[in-house]
Amino acid sequence: SHSPKAEWLLFAIFAFATCGGYSGGLRLSVDCANKSESDLSIDVAFAYPFRLHQVNFDAPTCEGKRRETLSLIGDFSSSAEFFVTIAVFAFLYSLAATVVYIFFQNKYRENNRGPLIDFIVTVVFSFLWLVGSSAWAKGLSDVKIATDPDEVLLLMSACKQQSNKCMPVRSPVMSSLNTSVVFGFLNFILWAGNIWFVFKETGWHSSGQRYPPDTMEKQSSSYNQGGYNQDNYGPTGGYNQPAGFGQQANYGQVGEYGQQQSYSQSGPTSFANQI
Repeated sequence: SHSPKAEWLLFAIFAFATCGGYSGGLRLSVDCANKSESDLSIDVAFAYPFRLHQVNFDAPTCEGKRRETLSLIGDFSSSAEFFVTIAVFAFLYSLAATVVYIFFQNKYRENNRGPLIDFIVTVVFSFLWLVGSSAWAKGLSDVKIATDPDEVLLLMSACKQQSNKCMPVRSPVMSSLNTSVVFGFLNFILWAGNIWFVFKETGWHSSGQRYPPDTMEKQSSSYNQGGYNQDNYGPTGGYNQPAGFGQQANYGQVGEYGQQQSYSQSGPTSFANQI
């Protein structure tokens, strides 16, 4: 019997905590030809939701005491916020589903409504985790480029002069953001992997139980007759034996692939099986 797993709650928490709770920074140094104008410790701090174009910092121009105000480039808030929103709602749903499942088992079973809702939501969240994690993975790689100290140095006018020395001092630590992407895809695997168990709870599979083995039988028999491992393609081939096969034999001979035979209409096949 299925019940929403504790992992759903934990992994969702890890996903939004590692991304939504992030703050980091980088440090640069600009050593001007005239040492009195230098600034060897320029700190640039940024955080979730990564609206980097709003992150301002001052840098020396190496032209007298004049400084310039610059900002980082890019706004990656949409993918970051989408990811965190999915994580928060996945957490809330898992919590609610667990409570309902444990304390309101009868209500959950009533009219099959609980399992049905659970199934639909699980499918939707699996899709959202995949989309959200992929979007955030792309967003994170863009954030890394936009906060690379070497890239940020290129924004400074002082660094365009050969006589000034511009150096990266410290790069931002991105390990927790990398972890958030990993947890995003782990959540996708958790939810998608659970679809079958939730589907079984709906009871749909038992009403349709008799069909899948049938089709599997048909497929395997047509594969054997088609002769993947045997030379059955000749006049004595498996498909030419039943006299009443008619149209079916033509299907088999069109491409002589065996695979095509397995997709043939179920009517003639079951008729042939009866013969």
